Amino acid sequence: MNAHDRATSPRVVTRLADTDRAAAVSPTALAARLGRWADSDGSLTASLAAALRALVSSGELRPGDRLPSERALAAAVAVSRGTVVAAYAALADSGVLERRQGSGTRVAGAAIALPARRSQGESLFQAAPAAIDLLRAVPRIPARTIEIVRGFDAALVAATATDSDPAGLPEVRERIARLLSDDGTPTTPEQVIVTSGAQQALSLVIDELVSPGDIVLSEELSWPGLVDPVRRRGARVHGVPMTPDGVDVDALETAIVALRPALIALNPHHHNPTGSRMPPASRLAVAELSARYGVRVIEDRVLANISFDGVVPVSLAALRPDAPVIVVDSLSKWAWLGLRIGWARADPVLIRRLRASRQLVDQAASVPAQHMALGLLDNAPALRRDASATHAAALERLVPMMHEHLPGWTFDVPRGGLSLWARLPSGSATAFARRAALAGVAVAGGSEFSASAPADDHLRIPFTSPDELLHAAIERLGRVWRAE
Repeated sequence: MNAHDRATSPRVVTRLADTDRAAAVSPTALAARLGRWADSDGSLTASLAAALRALVSSGELRPGDRLPSERALAAAVAVSRGTVVAAYAALADSGVLERRQGSGTRVAGAAIALPARRSQGESLFQAAPAAIDLLRAVPRIPARTIEIVRGFDAALVAATATDSDPAGLPEVRERIARLLSDDGTPTTPEQVIVTSGAQQALSLVIDELVSPGDIVLSEELSWPGLVDPVRRRGARVHGVPMTPDGVDVDALETAIVALRPALIALNPHHHNPTGSRMPPASRLAVAELSARYGVRVIEDRVLANISFDGVVPVSLAALRPDAPVIVVDSLSKWAWLGLRIGWARADPVLIRRLRASRQLVDQAASVPAQHMALGLLDNAPALRRDASATHAAALERLVPMMHEHLPGWTFDVPRGGLSLWARLPSGSATAFARRAALAGVAVAGGSEFSASAPADDHLRIPFTSPDELLHAAIERLGRVWRAE
């Protein structure tokens, strides 16, 4: 079952009447959400227990949820009843499950101690020095960027610059507001805060709006830079099922009603890692949900302008100006990743709150970097076209490499973004990534991007490396695959 099949499978639990806090778990739906658990290393019992534990840890299975009987789950996942009995017993011994005579097996209460989780994004920065690094999608720098940077007079800035405001230099905020307005989202400088990249913008918003115990909704596959800050706040990310066109809007509304989230965070255009693109009707529906339920939505637009067919929609904030939408973007993907200039666009009251928080983090963005950003912002349309053309050509060269060296792997060719989301014909992506690392290629499996249920049948393959390195990496991956 691929990621899209799992995304459209039924919910794991079917909520009972409001007066009953418990939930009955459908064996069929649970089997779907477990994914390819049997392909992981270890015995069937250990693998099933680990997959169930992951669903509890992520919050898909919640305290009090009643699991299927051993016989029903065994039939659904095609193993012996004894395997399920042993897996349930192991989880009960570790306090994850409770087994009560006459009432079946349930997820234990909130006080259970689950294993501490490492930072999910940490592994994306752990390539061995000699390995070809396909862990991060570091975009190629446009030649136009280099020309602009070479013409920057740092000495003049140093002689004339004063201390920056925590919200950013006035002229930079004004220029970003103008860019957003030109893109179709009317914006004033008071609605903008300049940050050290989009990652800081995400973190500042999460720190300000999310409290311990809160729920944040995102796509079921999401950027670790969203998941990790939420978890560090003591909150939980609940992954909403996806379709080939992005988040399932009906499932999103169901989750809003059932879970009352503090925040929704979506990457709707050239989604990382799947590359999906939400159609206009779905984008409008999300904006209307934000307005109707009054729940804030972060729209991550860092990849929106890396578009191979020129399609770049206006922001969710532009579709419903009365919706509490926060737009996050940066220069990183289409100008220069190393400059670390990003921004958030929100209502002026929230921007003032973020400004106060920013003052406690690093006071302000680098003044020289902000001045340098002005030249890049002035050339935004051309730089975006350059970056899109460069990476479209890189993708065009990657596709035949994939067919040649990894036959049987399947993928949808993305219409923008920086990476390919490729499905393995069989086996565990995590296990394959470990073997690839031994062959000198560092690549991330789907579990690194899983906000909730495991996604262990896909790899993310960025096409941002120089051509010769990318070709060598795909050849090595092919050798590893053929050796299995």
